[in-house]
Amino acid sequence: MRAVHFGAGNIGRGFIGLILSRAGYEVVFSDVNDTLVSELRRRKQYTVELANDTKDTETVTNVTAIDGKDAAAVADAVDHADLVTTAVGVSILKHIAAGIAEGIKRRVERGARPLHVIACENAIGGSAQLKEHVFALLDEATRAKAEVSVYFPNAAVDRIVPIQHHEDPLHVQVEPFYEWVVDRSQMAPDHKEIEGILYVQDLEPYIERKLFTVNTGHCVAAYLGYVAGYATIQEAMKDGKVVDSIQGALEETGAVLVKRFGLDQGEHKKYISKILDRFRNPNLTDEVTRVGRSPLRKLSPNDRLVRPALQAQEYGIPTDHLALGMAAACKFDIAEDPEAAELQQVIRSEGLGVALTRYTSIPADHPLHRQVLEQYDIINS
Repeated sequence: MRAVHFGAGNIGRGFIGLILSRAGYEVVFSDVNDTLVSELRRRKQYTVELANDTKDTETVTNVTAIDGKDAAAVADAVDHADLVTTAVGVSILKHIAAGIAEGIKRRVERGARPLHVIACENAIGGSAQLKEHVFALLDEATRAKAEVSVYFPNAAVDRIVPIQHHEDPLHVQVEPFYEWVVDRSQMAPDHKEIEGILYVQDLEPYIERKLFTVNTGHCVAAYLGYVAGYATIQEAMKDGKVVDSIQGALEETGAVLVKRFGLDQGEHKKYISKILDRFRNPNLTDEVTRVGRSPLRKLSPNDRLVRPALQAQEYGIPTDHLALGMAAACKFDIAEDPEAAELQQVIRSEGLGVALTRYTSIPADHPLHRQVLEQYDIINS
């Protein structure tokens, strides 16, 4: 069995590639990083280290790579794949769509077996977004054939993989915990389940629980940690005031999840506690600038801060801590981050209120809008 995975970065190697290799797949990474591609081709293996006290390591074998800039090689790999996965960042999906589309075109022309394409991204409906990009590049006849032979099941993925630098460019460190959940209802009827993946009939509760707990908590920790002058999430988690604010934000999102999906309140409280312990992991060094990067995406209407806050307002649930997290995101001033730089420029030139409405779509007369402005003033005081 052969899996083509787009993105040979730390998440691709330390999470998705690892799981697929364990399950018996030959993993073909597609990436634009020449060093990673050449090393994967040459060595056909790499090591993954767990961020635990014993620093357990595992050698991932039966891997290779292709140059993601080589359109013909990408299309050929997709044409002959048993599975296609991605971990490139949701904003990059449109850039890899052409190679996937050409591969799918070849598959349907020769009547190849059904194919699953799974986008393993930090986004709601990542695979659906990828499908939209891919199908936009297919002609009507090919789209019709692909609709019944190519499946794009949505997924929720969870594993903390910090930015890291090793002498060995392929070595990667990851936290011990991981979760990869796939929507079974969107797969081919006779699909074969992959060991290491949890298949569920209804993905929405899983993906929103993860997004509103792990992603929300992580970015609140990053933004508040940045405002407090901490360099890493682990340093921020030693500050009781910061932790209280993260806990408060997760209690607010948790109340939304309990209300929407009927989650057991006690079980979800335990889940929150486990997530906070993951953030504290002393064997990780996770920089606040990594976790907080791309604040415009994180402040967008359907992402980890605004979406649960608006739902909380609808349910009459307090949003003080989520508003604080959003206000802190507006203080994230990292010149090397294009989104942060853009946000700061708009705040300076047009004011926070205008920036908030522009990037969050929250109207100026909405209670949450006023609450974020108030929290911003408190941070500045």
